[in-house]
Amino acid sequence: MKKTTIVSVLGLAVLSTGAFAKGTQSTEIPHVPGEVLVKVKPGFMGKFLAKKSLMGAEVKKQLNTVAGQYVLVKSNAKSTASLISDLKSLPEVSFAEPNFIYKAIDNVQTVEGMLAGTVREAFSASAPRDPLYGKLWGLNNTGSNEPDRNGNTSPNVNVQGADVAAEQAWGITKGSKRVVVAVIDTGIDYNHPDLKNQMWTNSKEIAGNGIDDDNNGYVDDIHGWNAEGNNGNPMDGNAHGTHCAGTIGAEHNNGIGVAGVMDDVQLMAVKFLSDSGSGSLADAVEAIDYATKMNVDIMSNSWGGGGFSQALEDSIKAAKDKGIVFVAAAGNDSSNNDSRPSYPATYQVDNVISVASHTAGDIVSSFSNTGKRTVHVAAPGSNILSSTPNGEYKVFSGTSMATPHTSGVVGLLIAEQGRLPVLELRNRLMATTVPGSAYRKTTVAGGRVSAYNFLTNTRIPRQEPNERDWRVEQLSEVFETAHPYLDNTKTSKTYTFPGAKYVKFVIEKYETEAGYDFLTLKDAKGGVIEKLSGKGENYETDYTDTQSVTVEFSSDSSQARWGVVIKEVKVIY
Repeated sequence: MKKTTIVSVLGLAVLSTGAFAKGTQSTEIPHVPGEVLVKVKPGFMGKFLAKKSLMGAEVKKQLNTVAGQYVLVKSNAKSTASLISDLKSLPEVSFAEPNFIYKAIDNVQTVEGMLAGTVREAFSASAPRDPLYGKLWGLNNTGSNEPDRNGNTSPNVNVQGADVAAEQAWGITKGSKRVVVAVIDTGIDYNHPDLKNQMWTNSKEIAGNGIDDDNNGYVDDIHGWNAEGNNGNPMDGNAHGTHCAGTIGAEHNNGIGVAGVMDDVQLMAVKFLSDSGSGSLADAVEAIDYATKMNVDIMSNSWGGGGFSQALEDSIKAAKDKGIVFVAAAGNDSSNNDSRPSYPATYQVDNVISVASHTAGDIVSSFSNTGKRTVHVAAPGSNILSSTPNGEYKVFSGTSMATPHTSGVVGLLIAEQGRLPVLELRNRLMATTVPGSAYRKTTVAGGRVSAYNFLTNTRIPRQEPNERDWRVEQLSEVFETAHPYLDNTKTSKTYTFPGAKYVKFVIEKYETEAGYDFLTLKDAKGGVIEKLSGKGENYETDYTDTQSVTVEFSSDSSQARWGVVIKEVKVIY
């Protein structure tokens, strides 16, 4: 039976249709039909504009960026692929690519309006006393303060301390108004009571006079720029950007709402995603270029989509050259970015920090993209309460929410120590994460972000087993399915190894319908050690440092295969 896979989008949607190699373009990836972004060689703009009529195209936008000169052209007569082919043949053109579409589509669920809340008893002298602070498990995880999708207290029993260690970090710094974080998104409600005092303000510009008072090329850019609307009003009509902004820097101790990772910060609103949550490559390039020209410290990017774009990579490199950190959401396709790139998070540029999402239970969120070679760290992203337009607060989930947690943590370090070389900063962030089995094979760092460790440069030793110490044991009870297994099978067994320091299983054989029937091994905390589908023999799983392992097998309603048999385990005591 032929099957169709339907992927549920949570928080941030990354619209990829497969892996795309660097330098390749695909007009099958979502893009604006008939629109092409062209990079013109230096000194050849005049000649190009004189020729573009021969292509049957009109100019929609010209961009003079730090990374080079671009022209967005559109043809109603030619296909996108045909137009690209014609443009690439011109000697004045460096490259041409589709005007890809990007998205910030949330969400799991939201709760409407202002949430009820009471002032929590402070965990430390640094803890803010804002009414809803007690629900911000990402800042201080008590093990029982995660909100559910409706904003009530979740019944989940979670892991105390599985957070960004914000309260400990605030004993060192709560930020600085010298630090500017550009939220490149759907805009920010700059009138929100929890954000209005945190907004970046261009003091050299006179609001509403229609004049570029500071001669920076942008008119009335008081709180940032709206690349999508080509104006100086980056107001958020979606909620996604305002939610991200609140996690970074909602004001502390103002008697309302929530608190951000940073109390002192300037939030710059850079809008390129429309109120419906979508935007184009050309507008993304303009948005990043604006923040680069204004020399922000950090760009926070909770969006994704498209294929590989040379224009987008060049824009990120231009930000890198100015020492600007580019934090990006890994994506929400439950996929591996090592094999299926998710942009912009997967660009291999030194200033890019790719962020996965973890839960209050200290495991990777089920929706989160991962990647041992491409996703750098994990941060809180499931059931995150933050600000939304019109003075409201809602619960969102996604790597979109993990990204601003990380942006705020990076902001604290810059406030305390100033800018560091971007690669040094990224390496320090990874080295100071809190290690865990859930993150070892899912992120480069093998851990989740800790603001306190990052500020103090505290590096937790990664305990690795000595390969010579493994001993092979036979399982007390073989784990085996029927051969072939039955449709709609669900079975599990838990194995305990008292006194074990490390455990890994040896799968004698597995053969399942790839992508539909799964063998899953979980540690004692519910973290996934391995999730296998397809075929393999004598496969050694990743190890866990817990003494109990649960082995689960599940199949759907068709195409049963041979199945699974596991007889041995390797243990270090």
